[in-house]
Parts: sequence; C-alpha cells; structure tokens
Amino acid sequence: MLSPLLALKEVSVHFGTANRPVTAVENVSFSLSEGERLVLVGPSGCGKSTLLATVGGFLRPSAGHVLLDGVPVRRPGPDRMMVFQEFDQLLPWKSVAANIAYPLRLAGVTREVASARAEALIHQVGLTGFGDAFPHMLSGGMKMRVAIARALAAPPRLLLMDEPFAALDALTRRRMQEELLRLWHEHVFTLLFVTHSIEEAVLLGSRILVLSPHPGRVQAVLEVPEDRAARAALQADLHRLLLPEPADV
Repeated sequence: MLSPLLALKEVSVHFGTANRPVTAVENVSFSLSEGERLVLVGPSGCGKSTLLATVGGFLRPSAGHVLLDGVPVRRPGPDRMMVFQEFDQLLPWKSVAANIAYPLRLAGVTREVASARAEALIHQVGLTGFGDAFPHMLSGGMKMRVAIARALAAPPRLLLMDEPFAALDALTRRRMQEELLRLWHEHVFTLLFVTHSIEEAVLLGSRILVLSPHPGRVQAVLEVPEDRAARAALQADLHRLLLPEPADV
C-alpha cells in the first residue's frame, strides 16, 4: 500500500499564553493520497483555516505531527501553494502574465519558459487577452483565476485553498468551482480545500472531513459518491450533522 502524500497525526494547535491557552484544534488525524480532493468543512471557529496554515507550514503544531511524503513540515515551501479568499494576494505592480510566471522565476526557470507556461495557463483559466492587464483592472473572479493559475504554475505537490470563492457572487462562484474541477481533471493535483458551504464541499470533494465546533476535532470523514442521488443524500446528511434542528422548548 502506498504511503499518503500528507498525514496529520494527533495534531493540536494552541494559541494564547501559558496561563490562558486557547485550543484551536485538538487531536486531529487524517491522511491525503496523491490526486485526492479533501474538503474540510465545519462551523465558524472550528479551526479549518488553522489546520490549513499548519499544513502550509505557517503555523507549528503544539502537539502531534504534520508529514509530507513522510517528512515533518516545519516551514512553507514551493511543494505547497496556498490560495486565499482575499483578492489582494496578487502582486499589484506585476501584470497577469508576470504574476503567474513569478513562482517559476523564483525557482530559476528561464524567462522564456516561464512566459510560455504563463501564457498556457492564462488560456486554460479563460483569461486569453488579459496577460498584460494589471490586478486593479480585473474583476474579483478574474483575480481568483489568476491566483489559481499562479498556484498551478510550478505545479505544487499540494494545493491548499482557504475559502477562495467565498467573496464571489453566486454565479461567479459556481463558474469558479467548475473551473477548478476542470483544471483538476487536466492537471490531477492534490487538493486540500476549506469551505463553510456544504454544497461546495459535496461538489468539489472526493472526500469530506467534518470538524466539530470549537475546538476542532474530526467528527466524520465521508466519501463523496459519483451517483447524483447519493450525493444529494450525502448533502442532506451533512446538513443534519452540521445544522441540527433546534431542541423543542
């Protein structure tokens, strides 16, 4: 049996001081195989973004281990690219093409090769003709397409996405969800995706990890079926799990 690409083993993250510690996530364990799409879902404040930042190497676990290819994660690296929901994650002084080529140039790729890769990704994310545009000239959805293209430029071992479509209008959000799935089928990257939306989790995930209310603990790990009726049933189950009916008074 192949080892997982990513493994979290009894990970806890504490904030605050020794006198007043706050536990964000507690004793979380899960694994992610190459090419999987795992979605983290749960109520606000349950530690979804904290877990993503820990996998990204931006936070150190207070207890437990985060392993990538069996090696402890201690810092950010080009093998993990992160896409946030904020639109200001692009470099405002660089064009669309230069933003996408930027991680390749940092990795030592020649300007010609990086430019060719950027142009190919610009076409793939539906921004043909906007390579010379600057971020302030783009809509929110277009900026998100650039951010995704930049994240895939290298490409990374693991793509981390923290509610990237949350600030988009409903129509643009759906288009970006479909665009992400299309890109996954083309590039078959490994995805760890955070969302509050049950519908988005079922649409984008091959598996869904449900976190409990604060502090976040693993409440359930669910496979997403291919059958449409079974997916609708899973969505209903998630609603009952995450949005229980209020108790009678």
